[in-house]
Amino acid sequence: QMQLSESGVGSVQAGASLTLSCVSSEYRGAPFCMAWFRQRPGKERERIATFYTGTQSTSYVDDVKGRFTISPDRSLQMNNVEVEDTAVYTCAATRLQASHRDCWLEYKYFYWGHGTQVTVSS
Repeated sequence: QMQLSESGVGSVQAGASLTLSCVSSEYRGAPFCMAWFRQRPGKERERIATFYTGTQSTSYVDDVKGRFTISPDRSLQMNNVEVEDTAVYTCAATRLQASHRDCWLEYKYFYWGHGTQVTVSS
């Protein structure tokens, strides 16, 4: 069983940098996927960054590519944030023994944090 909890600065100005942390209970062994999702106001939840422990590989949606970085410690470094990045950010993890392909399937994410609000002002 894994428990996740997010934390990070809540309000920043456009152009700033911030780091969201995802603290988890002990969870190691067979490969699994970690991901950050976000839900912007009035929009559906979207997966924005993934990390697959099996190959130490990452992936990003185009909106954040080059600005956000997901790390092996599950943190999300956000650089040059934009007003459009305002959202509730949630970290999630699959069960152990996930394949790399599972990282792209939202229903494979079994463990979820409660989310943390990030507000970017102009």
